[in-house]
Amino acid sequence: MIVDNMFGAALVSVVAIMVINGITFEADGLRMDYYTMSCPFAEMIVKNKVNTALQSDPTLAAGLVRMHFHDCFIEVLSLSLSLSLSLSLSLKTAVHGCDASVLVDSTKDNTAEKDSPANLSLRGYELIDDAKGQLEQQCPGVVSCADIIAMAARDAIFFAGGPVYDIPKGRKDGRRSKIGDTINLPSPSFNSSELIRMFGQHGFSVQEMVALSGAHTLGVARCSSFKTRLPNADPNLDSNFAKTLSGTCSRGDNAEQPFDMSRNDFDNDYYNALIRKAGVLTSDQTLYASARTRGIVSGYALNQAMFFFDFQNAMIKMSLLDVKEGSKGEVRQNCRNIN
Repeated sequence: MIVDNMFGAALVSVVAIMVINGITFEADGLRMDYYTMSCPFAEMIVKNKVNTALQSDPTLAAGLVRMHFHDCFIEVLSLSLSLSLSLSLSLKTAVHGCDASVLVDSTKDNTAEKDSPANLSLRGYELIDDAKGQLEQQCPGVVSCADIIAMAARDAIFFAGGPVYDIPKGRKDGRRSKIGDTINLPSPSFNSSELIRMFGQHGFSVQEMVALSGAHTLGVARCSSFKTRLPNADPNLDSNFAKTLSGTCSRGDNAEQPFDMSRNDFDNDYYNALIRKAGVLTSDQTLYASARTRGIVSGYALNQAMFFFDFQNAMIKMSLLDVKEGSKGEVRQNCRNIN
């Protein structure tokens, strides 16, 4: 059965990722069984919350996956000053990582990530709050908000028909959340070269970037993110599909267009849409328009099992981006507030 095979493959891939990328796990670091003794029902609680919510609103699956991505793909810009023989300034970026910074509410002294224009359409905060509330009743101060986001995204993917995989747990929550850190989230107008460069900065290969883009098999895009393609007669856009997009935008910037014809099902329809020149965003269609990524798109369109396998491996890898461990982070009492 495919699900069983994918589960076994996922466990193997975690080990491979740890070895290939040189990731080490200390005694208090990330482990598959991190909560076995301290909060044995943690994963069940999160999964039940996700399943209940998605039974009522299956569109929320896309929101949870997007929240996980936006939490992990954050960079902090830092300015360094060197006073050696010559005065020099350098601007460096550091990955912020999967630390639940996207959940933090703004205060009068700080505008947090969630109020960035890139994050205003994120959904799923209430579900995370509900899961955290029950976990705090069962195991106070044990399960981090960062782990809840990662587990919720994983469970949402499986609920929607995608692969089942496990992830190491033990992430700690970060103590920083600033709107300026969201400036380097991938833009919907990126071309393939820009996507390859940005994902490469986070350690992802071209293949992994195309696989992660397949998360757009779930959900919708708002007109404001693709309307610039319409008046310029984008040569990579099917003329009939352009009319569909124009019809969507006639209802305003917030009008929604599904990424593919099965917006709530995790499958490979997204890649087949790209082959038909029916990718919604520039950053979608560029994957088929570019010779460097076209073959990967075609492969996933033909072989859903291969897409599932590569996607789950890339998601596990993403969930490990610059995680906080031990004293480098905290376990928030409330996901919306730093302790």
